[in-house]
Amino acid sequence: MNNDDILARAFDAQRSHLNAVAYRMLGSASEAEDAVQEAWFRLGRQGEAVDNLRAWLTTVVSRICLDTLRARRARAEDTLDEGDDAQLPNHDRGADPEHQAMLADAIGPAMLVVLDTLAPSERLAYVLHDMFGVNFEDIAVIVGRSPDAARQLASRGRRRVQGLGTRRAGTSEVRRAIVEAFLKASREGDFGALLSLLDPEVVLRADAAAVAASLAAPSGAPKIAREIRGAHQVADVFHGRARAAQVALVDNAYSAAYAPDGNIFTVFDFVIENGRITGINVVVDKDILATMDVQLV
Repeated sequence: MNNDDILARAFDAQRSHLNAVAYRMLGSASEAEDAVQEAWFRLGRQGEAVDNLRAWLTTVVSRICLDTLRARRARAEDTLDEGDDAQLPNHDRGADPEHQAMLADAIGPAMLVVLDTLAPSERLAYVLHDMFGVNFEDIAVIVGRSPDAARQLASRGRRRVQGLGTRRAGTSEVRRAIVEAFLKASREGDFGALLSLLDPEVVLRADAAAVAASLAAPSGAPKIAREIRGAHQVADVFHGRARAAQVALVDNAYSAAYAPDGNIFTVFDFVIENGRITGINVVVDKDILATMDVQLV
């Protein structure tokens, strides 16, 4: 076995962990896969031997995710006029109860949506420390701050997640009703009902495994791409489908899953804002599914 094969095997042994880290950072299976793939390219360009491959790759993936989160935030801010600044989810205003209440009401209750309210560095510190046990010294290197500052970032993220979490119960049944209505409309082929539940700018994102599964499906079954935008286009995917899907708690928030014989095969992770479905993440990748807490209802 040559060195390239050894390196590839070593990387594959870490892939599940890296996918989990990137998915929690970015909330998108496709972006997570891209981040992990970029880490593989960087490993191939690394000229020196790596003593602790898991730690090195975690650091690289985290930096890639941090850059992605910052770019995402910059794009969102660039789309706003200067006069709209007050509407930005400014994380320095976290002590303002009215702002916190507005933000909590504006987002769906899923954990990934809550994480989207954090500043990039807060999200990175919180995810790495609280979810993956990375120490603050290593986090400090990634964010370019002191260990104490990294600790504060994680603490701030934790407080905001917990603060938003206390408001999730009130929207839980509303969320379940929206998911149930969507599945019913899908099964019955009610295109108008599907459109009424979808935000006009809804985005469906599918991981590579989901795309491959759709391509391998029998003739007539819907084919999906990595990303589909728009209510009509997303409704087309589900129109007359989802017959075997059922409501499920995904990371403690109502979404849906396809689970023949109780085995989770596909998760449809809904993003719901202001009573409309604004995003659907279709997850088939087993490594990512393993990071999710899915309970069939």
